[in-house]
Amino acid sequence: MKILKSFFFLCILSVVLTLAACSGEDNDNTNTDSNNDSTHDTDTTTDEKITLKLGLQNDNTPATQALIDAFNASQDKYVAEWDALTNDSAQMHDQLLNSLNSGSSEYDVLSLDVVWAGEFAGAGFLEPIDVMMNEAGFSKDQFNAGSMASGNYTGKQYTLPFFPDLGLLYYRSDIVSEEDAAILDSGEYTYDDLYAMAEKYTGEADTKYGFLYQSQQYEGLTVNVTEFTNSFSDIQAGLEAMYKFTTAEFSPSDLLNYTEAETHTNFEQGNAVFSRNWPYQFGRISGQEDGVTISLDQVGIAPLPNGGSVGGWLLSINKNSKNIEGAWEFIKFAAGEEGQKIMATEGGYLPGFNALLEDDEVIAGNELLSYPGFQNALANTLARPVSPEYNAVSDTIQVEAHKYLSSGEGIDAAASAIEEATKAE
Repeated sequence: MKILKSFFFLCILSVVLTLAACSGEDNDNTNTDSNNDSTHDTDTTTDEKITLKLGLQNDNTPATQALIDAFNASQDKYVAEWDALTNDSAQMHDQLLNSLNSGSSEYDVLSLDVVWAGEFAGAGFLEPIDVMMNEAGFSKDQFNAGSMASGNYTGKQYTLPFFPDLGLLYYRSDIVSEEDAAILDSGEYTYDDLYAMAEKYTGEADTKYGFLYQSQQYEGLTVNVTEFTNSFSDIQAGLEAMYKFTTAEFSPSDLLNYTEAETHTNFEQGNAVFSRNWPYQFGRISGQEDGVTISLDQVGIAPLPNGGSVGGWLLSINKNSKNIEGAWEFIKFAAGEEGQKIMATEGGYLPGFNALLEDDEVIAGNELLSYPGFQNALANTLARPVSPEYNAVSDTIQVEAHKYLSSGEGIDAAASAIEEATKAE
């Protein structure tokens, strides 16, 4: 009996020890697995960067890729990948709109034409950046004024400049007196002063026209109405000034059909004393493109009387981005001094960061920046209407302005319709 009791006791003891050993082994495995998981998480955080997707248009210069490479080289946390979109503005607009309408986080950073910002912000697609700008020590006056205004919707800032474009006054420096040229370069003159100069100089050096601008019924007319009315601050006076130029003896009879092409062709062929156009016209004259008969030493650059309308592109953050902090890091770099210098020196783009307008390297890489009148023009730019319904607003401006310019009648109705369209949110 004693033997049986001893055997029974030994069996129980064996079972207890076995269970304890199994329990201890399970705990050891659990701890080991937990440690392994913890190590794996640490490695992921340390070794793998967060990818930022950039929805930017294609670039035929090396600038954008150089910008991205420089950003990536500066980062321990993020790596930016560029999805090069089309250079066709309308197609790019639709591509981005389709993505954003679906609530997609496909792109973290978006490049926008200046006239899209109000539409995209109004639809709730963009993340406001005011707080981020403040934390980064950025102030609005550090950047191109018209570009900043283009990305400001209902008092909130949604964009920073990627690269601006702007309207300019070109004049024949071999015709205009030094005294008048100085006045033009300063920007301290009015459309009435420009009219008087156009009357004064037309006919010299075989010129036929005084002042050319875009007044066909298309987006270019909206741009010019913006300039003549000083961003719609005095619509009636601006329209009346446009009509005065349209019907002047020094204007071509078909001025109401003029786009950029007709403007640059006539100025480049020596037919006009003054013309309103974009910076690309300077490049055509500098490169002596086909049909150009004048040279740069015959050309001056000046601000337009009220300032030039801004074109170009803006950088923004997709509201649905999973990496808003990272998207801001890229925009802060790209729109800041270092990024804008890369865009200017590598691609010849105009800097949206104002301090670079006096940078020797940037000036050396862009001959336009050596013109005092151009520098003054960059300092005084205007935004077209910022609206979630921009296309409808622009259509109203074009139709009403062209109707009035074609007949000289209905100024009150035209001004009222334009004011209503531009004031609506």
